[in-house]
Amino acid sequence: MTEDLGSFDSLLETMRRLRAPQGGCPWDLEQSHASLRPNLLEEVYEALEAIESGDPKALAEELGDLLIQVVFHAQIGAEEGAFDIHDVVRGINEKLHRRHPHVFGDTQVADSAEVKVNWDRIKREEHELAGERERSILDGAATTMPALAYSHAIQERAARAGFDWESMAGVLEKVAEELRELESSPSPEEREQELGDLLFSVVNAARWMEIHAEDALRGANRRFYRRFTHMERLCRERGLDFAGMPMEGKEALWQEAKRAVG
Repeated sequence: MTEDLGSFDSLLETMRRLRAPQGGCPWDLEQSHASLRPNLLEEVYEALEAIESGDPKALAEELGDLLIQVVFHAQIGAEEGAFDIHDVVRGINEKLHRRHPHVFGDTQVADSAEVKVNWDRIKREEHELAGERERSILDGAATTMPALAYSHAIQERAARAGFDWESMAGVLEKVAEELRELESSPSPEEREQELGDLLFSVVNAARWMEIHAEDALRGANRRFYRRFTHMERLCRERGLDFAGMPMEGKEALWQEAKRAVG
């Protein structure tokens, strides 16, 4: 009988065989939760890149790579007697049911904003039942997130608790204020602090505009890469020395690259 490689059970069996002491893969056998951390992070970023590419085939492949990380950790947990894949699935399923009473219960909500408010309230109640009464609403955001994404997450949580600006004008004035403070900072230490405050304020402005600063910066990075590499290509084609070129020439190339590749 041919094995159905499209089934979830088949994936679990594949991982069990890879981790089998006899006949398994030496590399897979050496791994632990800690050693797999870089792999998990890398797969997350590759999945994000696939989303940005708009290629569904690439996304399906990267989601598979991300899924195997979950299965890998679950297999290690099972071998240690700590948890298995059924605990993982049961835990998230129970959480989704518990935190969506408007779908799986009788609660009525007006919009997605109210869903978020209910989610935070239910989450707080869960922590209180677990004896974590001193836990902050901000603690739900992982501090290991990229700094811009973490800033967005904690500001969003604070806003849902009612700690927010009253208008976009106030947010933009805060950005301008932080820029002025950065310009007048007398020492490297203060400049670093003021730059952090400026970035924090810019993230807040992005949040008000319903833009994720992390996504916006990634887009800017892609545009810069696309334009800069086009400039380099133009120099190679024209026999120009990019490094030795005066800034006026580089600026002209930059504008040409912008027109050519966006």
